[in-house]
Amino acid sequence: MTILSLHAEPVQDSWLDAYGHMNEAYYLVAFSNAAWPFQDHFGIGTEYFDATGCAIYTLETHLRYVDEVRAPAVLEIKSMVFGSDAKRIHVAHSMEVDGRERATVEFMMLHYDTRAGRPAPMPDDVQAALKSAQLPQLPDWAGRSIGLDRKK
Repeated sequence: MTILSLHAEPVQDSWLDAYGHMNEAYYLVAFSNAAWPFQDHFGIGTEYFDATGCAIYTLETHLRYVDEVRAPAVLEIKSMVFGSDAKRIHVAHSMEVDGRERATVEFMMLHYDTRAGRPAPMPDDVQAALKSAQLPQLPDWAGRSIGLDRKK
């Protein structure tokens, strides 16, 4: 199982809400910040963009709040590849504080050629690296949807 520990950052005081815990929007900020070292790890970060004009865009996000975060705290983000094809990456991150899971997120990301203005296949070596890093089994929280049972 490949779980990557590529990013950690402290909770900022400006991220706290009136209740003294991290505001919901900043969970996504921290997870988004973790996307940069994840992309760098696979060679598709900002240097790649500068050289090729290709970027990774987020198409969809599913964020789960598991437990509150209060300052001071260091957010430790673990990254996982759930799946990929030539143009897309299904990536997830788990946020831990003091060894306890606080939140998870899933992203569907798209490899996009900004010069051509359309999606494009990732280089073969990137595709191979993503495939080799893919988790053999997804966590129970993966791929969930939200909603209430509707009475008929």
